[in-house]
Amino acid sequence: MFDKTQLMKGTLEGCILKIIGQETTYGYEIMEKLIHYGFTDVREGTIYPLLVRLEKKNLIESEYRTSPLGPSRKYYHLTKTGSETAAEFVLAWQEISHAVDRILTEEK
Repeated sequence: MFDKTQLMKGTLEGCILKIIGQETTYGYEIMEKLIHYGFTDVREGTIYPLLVRLEKKNLIESEYRTSPLGPSRKYYHLTKTGSETAAEFVLAWQEISHAVDRILTEEK
């Protein structure tokens, strides 16, 4: 049986960078957007460790902001290096997905 989680793991960081690059956002909202785009198996236990890792790599920065609906939330935005990495991810993904699509659709 194919393990989809390994395939997802490699693409989530780039997708998260792209989402954060669109607007400053917080963890739960990132998860909701990923689910909206089709990552239906994504859970908080997956997202928050990735955010910590991206922050340690200096690809994102965070700050706490007050929330009108309860406690403060940790909001994330891209660093300059994060923006560059997101752009590199897009190019790499386009190249890889094009190659995979050709393999999957090519007839013998």
